[in-house]
Amino acid sequence: MNPEAFLFHVGDDPLVGLVHAGDSGVRTGVLMVVGGPQYRVGSHRQFLLLARHLAAHGIPVMRFDSRGMGDSGGEARDFEHIDADIAAAVDAFLARAPQLERVVLWGLCDAASAALLYAWRDPRIAGLVLLNPWVRTEAGLARAYLRGYYRQRLLSPAFWGDLLRGRVDLRHSLVSLAGMLRRALARGRPQGANPGETVVDHDAPLPRRMAEGWRRFPGPILLILSGEDLTAAEFRQCASGDPAWRGLLEASRVTLRELPGANHTFSRREWREPVERWTREWVTRWPDVPRS
Repeated sequence: MNPEAFLFHVGDDPLVGLVHAGDSGVRTGVLMVVGGPQYRVGSHRQFLLLARHLAAHGIPVMRFDSRGMGDSGGEARDFEHIDADIAAAVDAFLARAPQLERVVLWGLCDAASAALLYAWRDPRIAGLVLLNPWVRTEAGLARAYLRGYYRQRLLSPAFWGDLLRGRVDLRHSLVSLAGMLRRALARGRPQGANPGETVVDHDAPLPRRMAEGWRRFPGPILLILSGEDLTAAEFRQCASGDPAWRGLLEASRVTLRELPGANHTFSRREWREPVERWTREWVTRWPDVPRS
């Protein structure tokens, strides 16, 4: 069945949405939040294919373009400023599929971050599916590079062979490494902040605000991480090293799935299909969703 296309609004700005109907008796729907400079189809049609897969198994899905993206009007804005877009999309989804009682937000990269920053404020959001959440800071990026790229280089026989043959600019490499170490040791924690704070500081670094959103959101979370992705590596580093994240991923309501070898957008079929299956199986924890 083809999805239903329609317009909804944030203020005077028209937004384009599409609903894949699913089964009329299902009470749980999935709203796909799109981040970055892309639109509702997604890289290599990822969002479209996932929506079709879920709808074919009875799960209603809505995709949409936020303001200034794809076919939607208005000025484009970054992921930290699309709360109104998500709220309007939830309204539109529930209006188009009135049988729904709960909504799951699904997002990749900075869309996952946007969903996490928004969800705890909206009681209609029952769950989150977060893929490679964006937590980038300069220090976090440097630590991810040190753990990934530089560690792999130092363990590579090819690197040492090139070094011995004079093919590596040793001075340049040492200067680069020293700069990376300085950035990795930098602290983005604002003066007076502490992991136990309950008030969200909108001027706090993004990872801290995301941790607070994670802590405040009461529902289940499915976290999917790629094995070969810098953004996922940054998230792992943040979640394991920042005191604000201590214990959050170990909570019983969190399901973690990792896909070794996968890139950031799960661009191959062998990576896309596990994401589709994990999402579908996780959503079927609600009793009204068909288990097929």
